[in-house]
Amino acid sequence: MPRLVLLRHGQSAWNLENRFTGWWDVDVTELGVTEARAAGQMLADAGFDFDTCFTSVQTRAIKTLNLALEEMGRLWLPVTKDWRLNERHYGGLTGLNKQEMTAKVGAEQVHIWRRSFDIPPPELEADSAFDVSKDRRYAGIAVPRTESLKDTIARVLPYWDAAIAPRLKAGERVVISAHGNSLRALVKHLSGISDDEIPTLEIPTGQPLVYELDADLKEIERYYLKDRA
Repeated sequence: MPRLVLLRHGQSAWNLENRFTGWWDVDVTELGVTEARAAGQMLADAGFDFDTCFTSVQTRAIKTLNLALEEMGRLWLPVTKDWRLNERHYGGLTGLNKQEMTAKVGAEQVHIWRRSFDIPPPELEADSAFDVSKDRRYAGIAVPRTESLKDTIARVLPYWDAAIAPRLKAGERVVISAHGNSLRALVKHLSGISDDEIPTLEIPTGQPLVYELDADLKEIERYYLKDRA
């Protein structure tokens, strides 16, 4: 029976500062480090092991994976990093404080940008300090100027189908360390959650989310490991 673990990165510096992060690369906080290590210890204590690992190309997800694997004594496991597991691109909201934006444009507009399924934020301006299109890790990639959750799903699921699902079907045990919205994309797919419901699904930082799957990679059971401790 295939088993998959999804892990949202530990608290990041901009999580702490309540800022829209998206594709901007920020590190985890001290609490984020603690969350990542605790996740690894929880997995080890519960007898989990993995054959292959996937993460985005963003520091907070990579570091979370490495810290968790270190706690498990599994830093040697193969890890594949891919931009398609990156966080949703928040466009022109990148770097802005969520509370300040609420005061500026109103709670309803911010809610639409954050929680609608297919309405993206304003595009990132070409001269923005948060433009990552020239970042070496994105060479040859058409970096988006903004993304809705629907747009994020449109890049995550083809990667799931091509790179991750075959490993699970081959019997490998897989962990994915990624972000709130790229993981929402996978949860929506695996659990058959509707377009209306998925934007409100919250995935906490640093908490292993376990999927027990059937041979067709459909959900048999989904649970947070902390609830089985």
